[in-house]
Amino acid sequence: MALHTSDSEQAGETPPTDSGSPLLEARGLNLQHAGGAGVSDLSLQLQRGDIVGLLGLNGAGKSTTLRLLCGALVPDSGSVHVSGYSLADAPLQARARIGYLPDQPPLYNDMRVSEYLTLTGRIRGLDRQQTAIRRTQIIDQCDLGDVQGKIIGTLSKGFRQRVGLAQALIHEPAVVLLDEPANGLDPQQMEGMRQLIADIGKEQAIIFSTHLLNEVTATCNRVAIIHAGRLTSDRPYHGEELETVFQEAIA
Repeated sequence: MALHTSDSEQAGETPPTDSGSPLLEARGLNLQHAGGAGVSDLSLQLQRGDIVGLLGLNGAGKSTTLRLLCGALVPDSGSVHVSGYSLADAPLQARARIGYLPDQPPLYNDMRVSEYLTLTGRIRGLDRQQTAIRRTQIIDQCDLGDVQGKIIGTLSKGFRQRVGLAQALIHEPAVVLLDEPANGLDPQQMEGMRQLIADIGKEQAIIFSTHLLNEVTATCNRVAIIHAGRLTSDRPYHGEELETVFQEAIA
C-alpha cells in the first residue's frame, strides 16, 4: 500500500529512516497518573509485518500505552519515533503515519458514513481524488457498502466500530494502533476483522489491545503482555499455549 506523503516530503525531504528500521520505536516511556500507576519504563519496537496483540488485565495500562504511542498522551519521560520521526520534535510527520482507533471510535453520529470518511480523508491530508479513491477502497475493505449512505448514529455498535476502523486506515498509515477493535462485533464480523488485520499487517505494523486470548491466537504473530503498567513479556507467537504464557507474565 502506498503511504500518503507529507508536504515536506513532496518538497524533496527524505524521511529519516530506511526500510530496515522500525516503523515504530518507543524507548523508556513513563507516565504517572495522579490516581496511581500509569506506564513504567516501557520500550517497544514494531517492524513491517508485525501484528502484535497487547494483552493485559483491565487497568493494566493497555489503553494508556496506545495513547502514548499515538501522541494523544505526552509521557513524563521517554520517546516515540514513527518511521524515524519523533512524536515530540516532528509531531505532524509522525502522526501522519499513524492510524488510531480508540476504545470509543471518534465518530460524528449525525453524518453519513461516506461523508464522514470523506471528511477524515481530507483531515488526513489526502486531496479530493485520493480521498475518493481511498474512501471506495476502505468501504470495501471494512464491508461498509450496505451502510455507506446511512447516518452513523443509526448504525449498530458493530457497524460503528467498523466505521471507526475505516477512519484509522483511510490514509494508509505505516503504523496502526487499535484499542479493543473487536468490541461490539458479532462472530461473523469478528472473523472479518481478523482477516482485515491479517491483510493490512502484510505491509504495515499493527498493535491492538485486548483482554481476549483467542483474539491473539487467531490473528497475531507476536504477543506483548502488560501488567501494572510494565511490559512483562514481548515475544513471537507461534501457536503455543497462551494461557500459561499470560499467567506467568502477570504473576
